[in-house]
Amino acid sequence: MTIGVGGSTAEAEFARMRDLTADVPAIGLEEWCARVERAQSLMREKGISALYLDSSVNLFYFTGISLKRTERLHGAVIPVEGPVIYLSPVFEEPKTRTLLNFGEDIRGWEEHEDPTALVMETIASLGYDSGTVAVDPETPFFTFDGLRKAGNRYDFVNGTEITTPCRACKTPAEIALMKRSNEITIEVHKAAAAILREGITTTEVEDFVQEAYTRFGTTRPAGKPLIMFGEATAYPHGVPYPQTLKDGDMVLMDLGTFVKGYRSDITRTYVFGEPNARQREVWDLEKKAQAAGFAAAKLGAPCENVDKAARAAVVGGGFGPDYALPGLPHRTGHGIGLDVHEEVYMVGGNMTPLAEGMCFSVEPTICIYGEFGIRLEDCAYMAADGAHWFTEPAKSIDDPFALEA
Repeated sequence: MTIGVGGSTAEAEFARMRDLTADVPAIGLEEWCARVERAQSLMREKGISALYLDSSVNLFYFTGISLKRTERLHGAVIPVEGPVIYLSPVFEEPKTRTLLNFGEDIRGWEEHEDPTALVMETIASLGYDSGTVAVDPETPFFTFDGLRKAGNRYDFVNGTEITTPCRACKTPAEIALMKRSNEITIEVHKAAAAILREGITTTEVEDFVQEAYTRFGTTRPAGKPLIMFGEATAYPHGVPYPQTLKDGDMVLMDLGTFVKGYRSDITRTYVFGEPNARQREVWDLEKKAQAAGFAAAKLGAPCENVDKAARAAVVGGGFGPDYALPGLPHRTGHGIGLDVHEEVYMVGGNMTPLAEGMCFSVEPTICIYGEFGIRLEDCAYMAADGAHWFTEPAKSIDDPFALEA
């Protein structure tokens, strides 16, 4: 029997859980302000007068304000010089004021007014009668359409020119939050593996994982965790039906959570019972491919090197080539931070140099439709001395969580 898989109960595992988030500091005022200053520096370099932020994760990144997106415009403007200006429906202004971490200028619009006109009037009031406005890439089209009509004397560019360079390289405070998020996810993985038994369903394990994250004090992502048994593990993003666990099944769990806004993303694959020769062979190849991808992550090297190295290992094991199945059908990794998938991506053709502070997954899934799939996914970050794992990768198919001394 695979070490750490089965033998416990949900009640026993829940009894060991406690909040593990309280002692890790959230992002503070000094860092919020530094982010705005970094954005303004990039705007000066690029000749951009203002950056419009919608109710998105970018608004949270620069201001610490988290808002649910609705049809009503609610956001902020970062001018190239001067303080941030917030935008709000008038009836929401008192609530918006309680959310401010810094600044005090809130411009409001009434229900019968055009809020996109308010955005452009706000920018013009700062002395920018024309010029270039960067628009949050997560802005809904109907809002952007209103902005360009109300501001037809301005040029508009994709705000990713500002947001991506700012968000791609994490600070020590961000990395600390992501480290804790990943550490908690490993604990949830261990607990979920421990409760497996023949006859348990993927739905039961999903419910357990959701409750476990709550008990550890984290914020659960929207949607369910990705849990698959048997042949379904071959499908990278799962199947639309539950499965029931049998002896000898491959088990794949792709789990993640938020700690004070920052994501984790870890996948473990192992066998319920005793692995057969085929399962061992492919698991060992997947482990080799993941290690090759990580080893290729060098400061200054292009992001595509991570994908090339992992893919070469998979192809060398007789799969592929390229994206062909059976084999590795997708990129080897994605950036991670406030979003589970964000810039920069570990994919062929991405020549962006790996830089200190970049955080990304290494997950060269091997998919064999009709049999099983194996994904070993861990996240890494670039430091001054090179790449580091947030948490240790799986040890072996027999002892995935390194529980045996």
